[in-house]
Amino acid sequence: MMKAIGVIPARFSSTRFTGKVLADLGGKPVVQHVWERAKDSKLLDDLIIAADDERVIEAAKGFDAKVVYTSPDQPSGTDRLIEVVNPIDVEVIINIQGDEPMVRPEMIDELARTVLEDKDIYMATLAKRIEDKADINNPNIIKLVKDKNGFALYFSRSVIPHPRFKTVTPYFKHIGLYAYKKDFLFEFANLPKSHLEMTEGLEQLRVLESGYKIKVVETEFDTIGIDTPEDQERAQAAMGF
Repeated sequence: MMKAIGVIPARFSSTRFTGKVLADLGGKPVVQHVWERAKDSKLLDDLIIAADDERVIEAAKGFDAKVVYTSPDQPSGTDRLIEVVNPIDVEVIINIQGDEPMVRPEMIDELARTVLEDKDIYMATLAKRIEDKADINNPNIIKLVKDKNGFALYFSRSVIPHPRFKTVTPYFKHIGLYAYKKDFLFEFANLPKSHLEMTEGLEQLRVLESGYKIKVVETEFDTIGIDTPEDQERAQAAMGF
């Protein structure tokens, strides 16, 4: 059995920015940056791109990535993940978003280590302290709050916590990388969609509303996810292109 593998769901037909995983960043498609950074992880035994479009598959083959075709009818990245890992004998799966070109191998290893080393943690994700106040009010940047043991209490597009009083409270940005124990990944996929999930449009709320826990690992590294052409421009500037 492998200890940990990384899967990069790379969906072509994104609602807000079609083809974003193939958008150019410094002469390379976004998904290539993701793959090149992820392959430097010290804890991944394998790394696979899960693509739903022949254009993504051809691009991935062009930079020698391991790529598999997944159904374009999959309703979510999690379902795409399951299609890939179902036949694989592995303990932990890391879901590495195909639109996160600034992901770092250290972030992946932080997540993998957290789930591998604690039998009671079956799902984990990343958070970064928000330093730019403009990000707090941006609904495209997901915020989270956590309990004293580092487990998520809630994720939201809104400002959480709401600053009714002038106290010094850190705000956290959710970075959409996830680690799952394989058994729990299948359990998660079989949970019914929750009211909170459908209200916020955040799949991870299904886990919390069903009574399960998500460990939050705080990271020092930030990323710019590519959801719009404007994000592409911001990432280009941040990455020095």
